[in-house]
Amino acid sequence: MSHDSSSSSSATALVHAGIQRSAFAETAEALFLTSGFVYDSAEEAEATFQGTLTRYQYSRFGNPTVRMFEDRLAAIEGMEACRATASGMAAVHAALFSALRAGDRVVASRALFGSCHWIIAQLLPRFGVETVFVDGTDLEAWARALARPTRLVLLETPSNPMLEILDLSAIAELSHRAGARVIVDNVFATPLLQKPHAFGADIVVYSATKHIDGQGRVLGGAILADADWIREVVEPFLRNTGGALSPFNAWVLLKGLETMALRLEAAVMRAARLADFLAEQPEVERVWYPWRADHPQYALARRQMTGGGTLVTFALKGGREAAFSFMNRLRLIRISNNLGDTKSLITHPASTTHSRIGAEERARLGITDGVVRLSVGLEAAEDLIADLAQALRGMGG
Repeated sequence: MSHDSSSSSSATALVHAGIQRSAFAETAEALFLTSGFVYDSAEEAEATFQGTLTRYQYSRFGNPTVRMFEDRLAAIEGMEACRATASGMAAVHAALFSALRAGDRVVASRALFGSCHWIIAQLLPRFGVETVFVDGTDLEAWARALARPTRLVLLETPSNPMLEILDLSAIAELSHRAGARVIVDNVFATPLLQKPHAFGADIVVYSATKHIDGQGRVLGGAILADADWIREVVEPFLRNTGGALSPFNAWVLLKGLETMALRLEAAVMRAARLADFLAEQPEVERVWYPWRADHPQYALARRQMTGGGTLVTFALKGGREAAFSFMNRLRLIRISNNLGDTKSLITHPASTTHSRIGAEERARLGITDGVVRLSVGLEAAEDLIADLAQALRGMGG
């Protein structure tokens, strides 16, 4: 029996939504680590494959543990349906390719994660899909790009790694006039700090690897949308292309959801404090944090988000040499391209996550060689500040 979370708070839904207990009435969600399912008769198998009987048939198509994760995430997001995928990029790929045909048109914000940028810039054109990039913060550029019929719009807000905040309501209105569905990568904000659907987005995608697991253990992704679109467009694509989430990973993600609100609240508090500390350091040229008053889209961030997030991006004076020297001196904060972890992690986007989009594109996005992205975890804020301070003072030494 599933818990009815229609009137529950997010904190309660994170713990209870989507539970399906077996005949053993277990407390924790059951892990159905099985590739397939048996039938009582050949007739039952036939009816299952013909679609006249609804039941589990193969874990690539559906699995009880995976379904619990999907139902819980849908309840938290406040959307009708969710389908899980093997990774966040599998979710982005499926959301795009399941709906596109040769001759279609896609408009995307220029500020995208490196792999998302590659799909738009390199992969989709190979299949006859027209793609257009725009400056995500420029509504006039969106209006020009969406003056023609468009199938899909892809954006992320806050963006990776420069934490740009895009006006979801305005972009959704322009997109819908052009006949487009809006896909929002909401991974930096999480479903607890921002709900894109409330601002007009049609589809939300996640890398569940990040804050949802939040402990550096497993990969996973998710696509959320209205039930008809999930059933008619996404499910046939996923069933036949195989980007399924493993039941074990789904179980880990379910347990991650139970503590996400607590982890996120603590990490956001630390991130805000670290952003303020970094802004005062002479070695730091600039800091970007959505809920700091000096952020370019501060007012918009306060309207769309209920917190500033766990990411802090900052530029060091001295470019790549300074950035590398600083990162190599860190003792507590570790170098990793992952984010949303209980452990604080730092990366140099120009040489890692965004290295393959090219220097010209990085320049357009403001990703200079001095920029570093800090994902704030759950260590004591005093210890993180001490680590940042000693690394800054020792740069070049």
